[in-house]
Amino acid sequence: MSIPNGQAQGLVRQKNKAKYRGWLCAYLFIAPLMIGLIVFYIIPFIQSVLYSFTDIDSFNNATFIGMANYQKMFTDPDMWRSLGNTLLWVVITVPIGILLSLIVAALLNTNIKGKSAYRTLYFLPVVTMPAAIAMVWKWIFNGQFGILNQFLALFGIPAHNWITDPKYAFWMVMIVGIWSAMGYNMVILLAGMQGISGSYYEVASIEGANPFQQFFKVTLPLLTPTLFFVLLTSIISGFQVFDIIYMMIGKGSPAYESTQTILMLYYRNAFDYSNKGYASAVAVFLFLIILVITAVQMKLQKKWVNYD
Repeated sequence: MSIPNGQAQGLVRQKNKAKYRGWLCAYLFIAPLMIGLIVFYIIPFIQSVLYSFTDIDSFNNATFIGMANYQKMFTDPDMWRSLGNTLLWVVITVPIGILLSLIVAALLNTNIKGKSAYRTLYFLPVVTMPAAIAMVWKWIFNGQFGILNQFLALFGIPAHNWITDPKYAFWMVMIVGIWSAMGYNMVILLAGMQGISGSYYEVASIEGANPFQQFFKVTLPLLTPTLFFVLLTSIISGFQVFDIIYMMIGKGSPAYESTQTILMLYYRNAFDYSNKGYASAVAVFLFLIILVITAVQMKLQKKWVNYD
């Protein structure tokens, strides 16, 4: 039975209307996110790239100076010291933080009593303001009345000014960074572990694998997609470290220079020295570093991440 031409055209129009209505609804749903991305990320990024080729005075008048900011940046000792501190932060805090998070997640994935309370306690630093965390740890590391010095005194170890001595300050702040990031990574890894089917463990148990063998032969291989996500986000966060160091190490501290990271160098130039052109060049350089490292990770993940 054939459909008359007029009726067929009407059906096509109705189908097209439904399709366009679906598209409109989809665009309306993603519009807030896209507007936020454009206004708060894409436009400021483009602006930073343009500013990096200019010299901006106190009245925000920009003068094009070509690559001068980048030439200055690559000959600036502050820049290389900040880059070294940032790389040290990433190399030390990321692997240690992920390893500790993995151990805690594996322990909390077992049938222990009060594991909900432990999960809450470990996650608390994630929902606590960095300012509050910095205040508590500054008190712990205080050179005169800090708990750490009082504890070490029990063993005859002399007191130190842990966060004002350039030899110790950065290492002390790294301890805080590892501690504060551990809860978030632990929750992600724990969710990944709980997504692994129990049938794998049943088969491994039947074949005589003990809990350690099950962890290394079953859990770790199947957890690699989650581990990759945690590694990727931890490295990006590591390169962007700012708040904890900035709040624990004051500007007047003798340890400020030895703990300065790239983002702190950016902040210092943009807001303390009003050198926005140079600060923009630093921000663009940091973006390129993260972009290259992320691209390398995306390429290498095919060799060790198991998506089966």
